[in-house]
Amino acid sequence: MGLGGRREINVNSGLTIHNHLVMVLDMPSAADNLFKALSDPTRRAIFERLTRDGGLTVHALTACAGVSQPMVSKHLSALKRARLVRNRRRGRETHYQARPESLAPLVDWIGDYGVFWQGRFDRLEDLLNRMDK
Repeated sequence: MGLGGRREINVNSGLTIHNHLVMVLDMPSAADNLFKALSDPTRRAIFERLTRDGGLTVHALTACAGVSQPMVSKHLSALKRARLVRNRRRGRETHYQARPESLAPLVDWIGDYGVFWQGRFDRLEDLLNRMDK
């Protein structure tokens, strides 16, 4: 039994099902940083722009971000901690580039939930077919 008398079942890939209704995924801190970084709409917009337009400077990102240069720099720091962007100095400017391969933990997480829900939908379909007979 889990906390509060809840029955817990561990399944593959770190998923825990609580009472067959609530799933908890034990994610490493790298994945936590990824989800936290992408939870902010400004950071998502910056990441999307870097993905679409390639390497850009802080100045270029600030021009269309709708926030100040210090805020863009702060958002870029969060994206760097999550390994979603890389930077390189060229003279007095820093160029940032997206690292879309760093989205792998997000893709894995979605895949785990996709497998879980597909099984649920298959069982629901079976139940509905049996009810129709």
